[in-house]
Amino acid sequence: MSGGGTAGHVFPALAVAERLREAGHEVRFVGSATGQESSLVPAAGFGFTPVRVASAQTRLSLHTAKALAMALAAARVVRPLVLSADVVVGIGGYASAPAILAARRSGTPILLIEQNTVPGLVNRIAARWARVVATTFVATAARLPASTRVVRTGNPIRRQIAEVTSARDERRKEALRAFQLEGERMTVSVFGGSQGARRLDQLVSAAIGELRDRGDVQLLVSTGPAHLDELTPAVGQAGRLLVRAVGFIERMDLALAVSDLAIARSGSGTVSELAACGVPSILVPYPHATEDHQEANARELEREGAADVMLEPALSAATLAERVVALLADEPRRASMAAAMREWASPGADRAIAGLVEEVAA
Repeated sequence: MSGGGTAGHVFPALAVAERLREAGHEVRFVGSATGQESSLVPAAGFGFTPVRVASAQTRLSLHTAKALAMALAAARVVRPLVLSADVVVGIGGYASAPAILAARRSGTPILLIEQNTVPGLVNRIAARWARVVATTFVATAARLPASTRVVRTGNPIRRQIAEVTSARDERRKEALRAFQLEGERMTVSVFGGSQGARRLDQLVSAAIGELRDRGDVQLLVSTGPAHLDELTPAVGQAGRLLVRAVGFIERMDLALAVSDLAIARSGSGTVSELAACGVPSILVPYPHATEDHQEANARELEREGAADVMLEPALSAATLAERVVALLADEPRRASMAAAMREWASPGADRAIAGLVEEVAA
C-alpha cells in the first residue's frame, strides 16, 4: 500500500490493511518520511518503508521537475519491494507515486483508492494503468479516463464509528458524560478536521452571540489543538447556550452519536463518517482545497438531500446561526437528511476494497 500525507488518506488505508491482515495476507506500506503515515502505520503494526517525495504542480516549473526527479529516484529504491508484491494499492497523495511508477515498470498489478470527487494528480495519471479504481463519490467516475474500471466502494471508516448506528443510545449516554453535555438539549457539533479550521471557529465564535438565548441547545466544538483560544471569550458570554470547546476529539464515535446536527468541512473522511452515522449536516467546504474538491464533495451530498452547503466566502455568523435555528426547528427535514445520509453511505467499504485487492492480486 502506497501513499498518505494526511490522516484522511492513512486511516482508510489502515482499515483495508487490517481486513487483509485478518484474511492472512501480508501488507507493507510505502509512504513519505515526513507524512502522518510515518507514525500512524508503524503504530498499527505494519511494516513501513519511507521515501523522499515532494508535491508537484500541474504546470511545468522547476519545482515540478524536482518533484518528478524525486519520485523517479524513490521508485528505484522501492522497486525490489514492488517486484515481490502481488499488487500495489495507491491510496492517494504524492507519496503514492514511487511505488506506482515501480509497479508500472515491473508489471505489478495496480489498484487505486480515490477518496474525493475530483481525483488527485497522481491518481488521474495512474488510472490509465490501474486494473480498478475504488471511489467514494458517484461523480468521480466522470473525471477518470473512459476506459477505467471504476467501482464505488465508499470510503473506509473506523470500526468504532461504523458501530454507532447499532449502539447509538449507549454511545450517546457515554458522550453526555465524556463531554459534560445535558441530555435534554439538542446538540450541534462543529468538526473542522483533526487540525481544526480557524475560519470556521471564528464564525462559530461569532454565532454564539446569535444563539445565546437558546436554553435548549448546546454546542460541541472541535477547534483543533492550536485554535482552542479562539472560542474562549465567546464561551464566557454564551448566556443560556451551553458550549463545550475541545482542542481534539479522540472518540469521534461519541461525538457523532450525540449530534443532532453537524457543521463541518467536507473532506472525504469527514462526510463518510457523518453519512455512516446519519448526522444531518451543514457543510462548509474549505475554499482553498486543491481544485476545489471539497465543494464538489459537498455538492454530491446536497444533491442527495443529505446536507446543506454554505460557502465560506459569503458566510456570516448571522446566516450560519439562522440556518442552524431553521434546521433545529424542522424535525422532518432533519429526519429526511439523516435518512439520505445513511442511503448514500457505504459502511462496508473496507471489506469491499479488500475484496477488490484480493481479486486484482489473483
